[in-house]
Amino acid sequence: MRRPRFADISIFTLKYIFNWRFWIAEITKKSKTYRKLIDKMLFEEDEIVVIPNTININKKIESEGSEFLPTQIIKDVIKRCDDIVIMNSCLCRTSNGCEDYPQDIGCIFLGPTSRKIPAHIGKKATVEEALAHVDKADAAGLSHIIGRNKIDTVWMNVRPGKGLLTICHCCPCCCLWKVHPNLDHSISDKLEKLDGVTVKLHEDKCKLCKKCLMEVCMFKAIDLVDNKITIDYDICRGCGLCVNACKFDAITIDYTAETIDNVVNRMDNLLEIREF
Repeated sequence: MRRPRFADISIFTLKYIFNWRFWIAEITKKSKTYRKLIDKMLFEEDEIVVIPNTININKKIESEGSEFLPTQIIKDVIKRCDDIVIMNSCLCRTSNGCEDYPQDIGCIFLGPTSRKIPAHIGKKATVEEALAHVDKADAAGLSHIIGRNKIDTVWMNVRPGKGLLTICHCCPCCCLWKVHPNLDHSISDKLEKLDGVTVKLHEDKCKLCKKCLMEVCMFKAIDLVDNKITIDYDICRGCGLCVNACKFDAITIDYTAETIDNVVNRMDNLLEIREF
């Protein structure tokens, strides 16, 4: 009889506590000791950037004669890596029993530490396979986050964290980062909006269909106040899902390519791509 592997136990534990994640996050606002403990265990040295979904966003930008889509950042980082693993399924969507988005579109892990990921969690992939996976996630209406995410090294029991970058493909109903509004800002601020991204609400075009209020925003930045849609731009992380939900162009997203190289270089600095 096969003995349970650490990752098996960790997956079971994560699925068991998944429904408690909002309560667990909320305590970080109430207890300084608990906040430090959770930060040390799960979020230490994290730096994560939200990348908008771009399939249904009908704007490309033109910069010096070339077109650019935000997901190109993800692809540029992938192209720099030799070690790539694609997770067999999304742990968040499988834990939540998601019926609205594909459960088989899992995270992409980059860097030397990904070699230690057990085969029953993810499979080694080529650059081409990873790029196609990003396109598949985009087409499914998922937004993306990329960066160092310590919680992944914990539940998979792989080290060192400096050798691993995670690319998550997030749905608005199941993503673990839906706890963002419940976390103390010292932790939640580690999840950042992509530099140059601006989400805009155009009240004159809003028809109050309220589709943007229907579990679309992962960060609870959208609200209905005095029968008007409002966006809290301090909370908004520019995932673009509200733009995709609005059929009247009342919410738009703009972005510039000026900081793209900086973001890619920043990911390089976070990930020690070469041997330790």
